Amino acid sequence: MFFFLGFNPSLAQESWKLSAQHEGIDVYTRPASNPKLKAIRVVCNMQATNSQLLAAIMDIETCSEWVYHSKKNIMIKQISPLDLIYYSELDVPWPCENRDFVVHIQVQQHPQTKVITVNSPCIPGYVPEKDKIVRIPHSVGNWTITPLGKNQVRAEYVLEVDPMGTIPAWLINLFATKGPLETFRNLKVHVQKDKYKNTHYPQIAD
Repeated sequence: MFFFLGFNPSLAQESWKLSAQHEGIDVYTRPASNPKLKAIRVVCNMQATNSQLLAAIMDIETCSEWVYHSKKNIMIKQISPLDLIYYSELDVPWPCENRDFVVHIQVQQHPQTKVITVNSPCIPGYVPEKDKIVRIPHSVGNWTITPLGKNQVRAEYVLEVDPMGTIPAWLINLFATKGPLETFRNLKVHVQKDKYKNTHYPQIAD
């Protein structure tokens, strides 16, 4: 999952501020070094089990069905059920060029709390850069899935990334506000598919 944002590690401890709220989805932002850019945090409760939501997130080829402006998602390497590398292209409105990136997803679960963390940083290599598509070389993206009760979880997503190149302020705002709301609204529906409800990981406790 990706949005146009910016990140400065020296500002990482600055407080999050609520910037949008709709249908139980809370979107928080905090400043980056460039005043036009922001880092985001999205929080939403969902009707799902740990494995159910994780299965939806890990189903790379269907990401374009729920991730805002996601154009193409291709599995590169499935290292294990909870460890994979994939390529993604983001459809960016004119006058900007599309962005693409390669992500390494690794999943862990705390044995006592059952909280799941999904680390998904961008990594270099694997796919050659393409003409008229801007490669995003570095980012930090993290999911946290916290069980709340039977078939209830709290999903949290934090993204800190430099989109590279010049991005108009209106487009930054579009991807930092509408993007997270649309993505999580879609995900709440997408996760209810039977194939996710019936997915169980031996390494994951629900």
